[in-house]
Amino acid sequence: MTTRVPVMVYTEDPVLRAGVVHQLRPRPEVEVLTAQEESRASVSLVVVDEVDDDAARLLRRLQRASTTRTGVIVRRIDRESLQTTVDCEVAAVIRRGEANQDRLVSAVLALANGEAVLPGDLLATLLDHVGRMQRQTLDPNGITLSTLTPREADMLRLIADGLGTAEIATRLSYSERTVKNILHGVTTRLHLRNRAHAVGYVMRHGLI
Repeated sequence: MTTRVPVMVYTEDPVLRAGVVHQLRPRPEVEVLTAQEESRASVSLVVVDEVDDDAARLLRRLQRASTTRTGVIVRRIDRESLQTTVDCEVAAVIRRGEANQDRLVSAVLALANGEAVLPGDLLATLLDHVGRMQRQTLDPNGITLSTLTPREADMLRLIADGLGTAEIATRLSYSERTVKNILHGVTTRLHLRNRAHAVGYVMRHGLI
């Protein structure tokens, strides 16, 4: 039997918590934890209207907890708060209006597998933001970032789009072993913990 993913849901709104828990609890892939079981969580879901100061403090606390990977379910998000989620190593962002049962479970499983989930339009916003930062701060000084090979960058873009190892292998016509070896090489070379950390790192540094 497949091990269920232990999930902790964080929100100050009991109605929002009840809604998310109601979606997750019937699914055999997921185990929804109580507050007393928080330390067991391998995935944390933070449900908020927006990524305000209180949410950022919680995300930073979860960032320091090496046992959990974090996703945010949010009603509205702008460029600044999106950057905050990346800085806090949030690996999944889901709009509340799109958070149906299948989408939530899919995100939980992706997080548990070390993958990242980000809607395409938010990824484009983030890439545009870090691109402008790079041009403003790096290009005037003649500094370029060439840390990644083209195929490494392609793989990290696909991870950021939410694709798993098998899907990346199919898309790029590689074996799954090759994909895993390349991604392992990136995380090892850059001293990163996992795929989501790698995606956040390269986004912050304008590498993809």
